[in-house]
Amino acid sequence: KAAAVNLADIAAMGAAPTALLVGLACPPGTPAAVAEGLADGLWAEAGRAGVGVVGGDVVSAPVVMLSVTVLGGLEGRAAVTRSGARQADVVALAGRVGWAAAGLEILLRAADSEGSGLPTSPVAEAVLDAHRVPDPPYAAGPAAARGGATAMIDISDGLLSDLGHVAESSGVRVDLRTASLPVPRELVEVAAALEADAVRWVLTGGEDHALAATFPPNAELPPGWTPVGLVGEGAGVFVDGEPYAGTQGWDHFNP
Repeated sequence: KAAAVNLADIAAMGAAPTALLVGLACPPGTPAAVAEGLADGLWAEAGRAGVGVVGGDVVSAPVVMLSVTVLGGLEGRAAVTRSGARQADVVALAGRVGWAAAGLEILLRAADSEGSGLPTSPVAEAVLDAHRVPDPPYAAGPAAARGGATAMIDISDGLLSDLGHVAESSGVRVDLRTASLPVPRELVEVAAALEADAVRWVLTGGEDHALAATFPPNAELPPGWTPVGLVGEGAGVFVDGEPYAGTQGWDHFNP
């Protein structure tokens, strides 16, 4: 997960990752198996992105701390930032959203029920795995850049929240259509079991590290990208023409 969240940041600027640098701090008595497990996980995710861990540092500290820096290359292109969205652009999404939020909801419900156990259905296990191990669409970032994306961001705090950064940086309004959002059967099934709202997970759930981007109105979207809305005149993010009621995602400065 530590590797994935940083690799997604590289993809969200249209770059391809080239290497990982890792800083690990831990108490002197930390079992070697902990460090080995961390290394195995980092190498596994780095390998999925086609790169490796090339260096870093290990130091002693009172608690375990892990810091990952990802290097990447733009292949001669300019970086795709949050500030390039223009009126009439198409808003598109690549990767899954709402899955990690569903997994977190299961974990929170289990904690509130004083350890009565986690659901054991295959669907529940799938969303739990999604929360624990993100699946960012790494190749979709460079593909979007080659396809003319005007702005891009990874979904770490929630689709509404992160598109809000694009809207603010670009000085535009983003309108999403719920009918166009990917709400898979698995999320609907988990939401029904928990009496929750799968669409809310898709709109406000973070930590899936999908990618959202804006494209010129006549651009052909690259494979894997789904149109979910439009850019217009104004400010903020709207859902089906209305402001969204409730929290729009995770706020680091007001959790």
